[in-house]
Amino acid sequence: MPDSKYQPIAGIEDLVAYIASGCKPREKWRIGTEHEKFVFDVDTLKPLDYFAPNGIGAILKALVPFGWEPYLEGENIIALTKPDGSSITLEPGGQLELSGAPLETIHQTCSETTQHLDQVKGVAEALRVGFLGMGYTPTWSIDDIKWMPKGRYKIMREYMPKRGKLGLSMMAATCTVQVNLDFSDEARMVQMFRTSLALQPIATALWANSPFKEGKKNGFKSFRGHIWTDTDPDRTGMLPFVFEEGFGFARYVDYLLDVPMYFVYRDGKYIDASGQSFRDFMAGKLPALPGDKPTIKDWDDHLTVAFPEVRLKRFLEMRGADGGHWSNLCALPAFWTGLMYDDGALNASYALVRDWSIDEMAKLRAEVPVQALQTKFRDRTVQDIAMEVLSYAQEGLRNRARLDSSGQDESSFLNPLINIARTGITFADEALARYDGVWNGDAGRAFKDYAY
Repeated sequence: MPDSKYQPIAGIEDLVAYIASGCKPREKWRIGTEHEKFVFDVDTLKPLDYFAPNGIGAILKALVPFGWEPYLEGENIIALTKPDGSSITLEPGGQLELSGAPLETIHQTCSETTQHLDQVKGVAEALRVGFLGMGYTPTWSIDDIKWMPKGRYKIMREYMPKRGKLGLSMMAATCTVQVNLDFSDEARMVQMFRTSLALQPIATALWANSPFKEGKKNGFKSFRGHIWTDTDPDRTGMLPFVFEEGFGFARYVDYLLDVPMYFVYRDGKYIDASGQSFRDFMAGKLPALPGDKPTIKDWDDHLTVAFPEVRLKRFLEMRGADGGHWSNLCALPAFWTGLMYDDGALNASYALVRDWSIDEMAKLRAEVPVQALQTKFRDRTVQDIAMEVLSYAQEGLRNRARLDSSGQDESSFLNPLINIARTGITFADEALARYDGVWNGDAGRAFKDYAY
């Protein structure tokens, strides 16, 4: 029997139904954590070529014995997968990403992250490589970075500069940590989407960790956060329509149909459809494939080429945080799970943001990458808001009462964030202090002090 993903799309209702098929009863809600990290040669502190003896390809091959199945594009391993739904994938500039399995608790997803970092560290010594957690590479220029041999990245690389000044920086020189969360129905999705979209700048502030560019201070605490403001206006941003009356699955599909395409995948190859319309594809009028019509698999691919602060697929992706310290990788899913999966925490968070205007949210989004927790909002600071929101998340996790073997609930994973919010000192602030102090102006010291 043919895979249903490869059946032709009959109409827009199929696109809506595909996203809506993500609705799950509460007992089936899961947590999927993803994080990226820079990979570098420990002797030169330079980025790695895919094909070098100690390059990205060699790292992926060395990880296979840990139970991973290679996924090839042509003759190159471009990903590793497991039956539980987890995978290790490549970002355009060689950033290594763990896309975790959908798991029930923060304890499990943190254990998965820890196991993965132990595995990559296990192969690192023999290959003389290291792994760095920051939001933007502290010293490399875009010209230093080696592009990975994936067909979709070549298409994106050529198209990105046509739509913004910082798209190539986004692709090759940033790292993030995010979490994917479920919803029960359309109404729950809408409340989660609106709340998390409004609060993404708070997450950007708490996780701010990208204050350098090419070895110098860049004027931002989250340069990664700023990059998204000049990448591609067609597929990024705060999505004002999410806050409009009547928003739901169908309205998001309408938005996605107007997000320009990048590619179509056929017979193991990426066909350049950059700038073309999925609506034309539905009508059989795509210039890249005249007469062909899309399948659900094509739609699933298209869902991945929109890059808003919160992205809707058959789950919601929280995308506002810089990559960073080991503990902050576990704190990210704890933060959003506490806010989104407990009714009281979600309602309190929604009440907090409900009267925020689009203009206020846009201003907050623009200013947070510069000032992080010190950003002013109405008569408060983002630091004040962060403390309030963290209290909701903490209560939400306590209410979940998911205990580990020692009887500890999930709220302990928020402790690093609570410390950041109380002191107002982000990882970016700490790194800037080191740059001015013990690093003596050498941002390259980050590769030692902040490596996993």
